Amino acid sequence: MNSLLKNSPILLSLLLFACGGDKPGVPASAMPPPEVEVISVALGRATYTQDLPGRVQAYRTAQVRARVDGVVEQRLFHEGSEVKAGDSLFRIDARSYLATLEAAKAEAAAARQTAERARRLLEKNMVSQQDHDLASSRAKLAAAALVRAEEDVNNANVPAPIAGHIGRAEITEGALVSKDTATLLATVEQLDPVYVNFTQSGSDLLRLRKAVATGVLKRADSTDVELLLEDGSVYGKTGRIFFTDLAVDAGTGSVSLRAEFPNPKRELLPGMFVRLRFPEAMAENVVRVPQRAVQSGPQGQFVMVVGADGKVAPHTVATGGMAGADFVIASGLKPGDQVIVNGLQKAGPGAVVKPVPLATTMKMESQLSAAK
Repeated sequence: MNSLLKNSPILLSLLLFACGGDKPGVPASAMPPPEVEVISVALGRATYTQDLPGRVQAYRTAQVRARVDGVVEQRLFHEGSEVKAGDSLFRIDARSYLATLEAAKAEAAAARQTAERARRLLEKNMVSQQDHDLASSRAKLAAAALVRAEEDVNNANVPAPIAGHIGRAEITEGALVSKDTATLLATVEQLDPVYVNFTQSGSDLLRLRKAVATGVLKRADSTDVELLLEDGSVYGKTGRIFFTDLAVDAGTGSVSLRAEFPNPKRELLPGMFVRLRFPEAMAENVVRVPQRAVQSGPQGQFVMVVGADGKVAPHTVATGGMAGADFVIASGLKPGDQVIVNGLQKAGPGAVVKPVPLATTMKMESQLSAAK
């Protein structure tokens, strides 16, 4: 081995470099401090928001039920498709209704002619007023029977009551349906826009109104609301609150609210559970930090702050509510504090780190994404 090293100066230099021999006096374990992303605390305006669970409901729902008796001959729609108001959905055997319609047409025509003849004869005093009135009444009854016969024929084709999304058929071809039991055939739902129903605690609503009345908070400028999907992502379109129940439910102590959201791509389906994020009030000269910067421990909530010497220290904080995805900090921070947002796993108490502004990092990421 010694002879090999003597005869191979290149191998010897590689071994010295691997052992740190090229930099005498510098330990191999010396590393620069890890970078962490921070925000510099500043006072500003915040819009308090609240996230509440809600459920999606169709804007309009129409149950398609049998209005005539008969056997279903054919289903005329594709399950899960969009239909227009008036589209024929099912064909029910209508032979008897067509025969009734033809008879009603003939009866109405004859009664109309009789009534017209009685009117002319009454003008010449050739019939009594009673005979004229009887002929006129029969004509009206025949006209009403014709209308009913036409409706029966139309209902045998089962028209869609509204435009919207139609689900699965509730009956099969060949099934006997009845107007007396109002057999359910299908359901049509209008899905653009959609409603989202949710509730708010009556005590929270009272507290908020008192804060606004006393000037502690200002009323929010906007009634727009955000919707958070089940995976935590934000729905691409904003909605608006347009209904608030004026009564508090005695059983739950909550107030019912409803928001309306556009749904052009049918991403929101009836029955889905979502979360509503809506503005409650505004506050001036407050501190807000991203939610992920706030941690919880046995002593309560805290954030990690980088000092002037580059060392990390925990600061106990008290949160005063949410402003979108940020916490509003009621106490524990002052302007100029550098709060760690990303890289917390590298920033234990007493550790030396290199703070990097979060805004700069986010700008670089957006530039890289644009370049791709």
